[in-house]
Amino acid sequence: MTAESGPHGWLVIDKPPGLTSNRVVELVRRNAKTKVGHAGTLDPLATGVLPIAIGEATKTVMYAMGGQKRYRFRIRWGVARATDDSEGAMIGESASRPTPQAIEAIIPRFVGAIRQRPPSYSAIKISGQRSYKLARAGAAPAQAARLVEIAELRLIAVPDGDHAECEALVGKGAYIRALARDLGAALGTFAHIEELRRLSVGRFTENQAIALDSIAEQGHITGNCAYLLPLETALDGIPAQVLTGAQAVRLRNGQRVKSDDISNFADLGRLGEGAVVGAWHDRALVALARVEGDCLRPIRVINR
Repeated sequence: MTAESGPHGWLVIDKPPGLTSNRVVELVRRNAKTKVGHAGTLDPLATGVLPIAIGEATKTVMYAMGGQKRYRFRIRWGVARATDDSEGAMIGESASRPTPQAIEAIIPRFVGAIRQRPPSYSAIKISGQRSYKLARAGAAPAQAARLVEIAELRLIAVPDGDHAECEALVGKGAYIRALARDLGAALGTFAHIEELRRLSVGRFTENQAIALDSIAEQGHITGNCAYLLPLETALDGIPAQVLTGAQAVRLRNGQRVKSDDISNFADLGRLGEGAVVGAWHDRALVALARVEGDCLRPIRVINR
């Protein structure tokens, strides 16, 4: 199958519990019979929105991963686990339980730009090795805290003294498991994630999600599948530049387009050196291109 023949686009899978994100990619690849990738790992415990890029859409994955993500989660108070979720071994216990009032009072401290230490069991690379592999071998070093963005955090319910249900909107690199762990510490107890569901990734939402089983039922994924979203869906935050046919051909051939040939290049210049734009022709994305001096240089050419 050639790149031009497709399919190209995005599937939003409602990931079931117990599967890794890479396993979901493998199952979709069997039906798509082309290159496939995902926009943001979900832990096996987690469920919900897992955007899957198919064909040429894989060239836009990094832009989808940069979008904010919304989660709903259940915190279990009083127990610390090695993985910061219910799948890990218990490593600490406390009789202390926070009141609903105490939870509400502490939440503002965790909204905005905060410093967060990633979980030891994470996909972050340390000296070339995944942190979770080092952790399983008992050799994971304590990771340095890094700046992450928690745009929203709210308490939804307190079903009992051991649990709290929350919702959060977070930026790239933020870990909900770490957020729960740190909330527990700030409240004078331990905590871990008992349930986790992702509601959205950028423009991809729960309302668009389809069950993984439905992919197998539908059989081969084609370019006209009703559940296949356009390749461009992940690029809403990328400025658009409309090109002529000749300019589109140049970019497709890996050649730069000079400012003299672009009528509104001044608008692109205001984006700043290095800005990335979507280059369009005839209502279709031709390439992702970068502003370099007085030129647009293609960085990802879309073949379809």
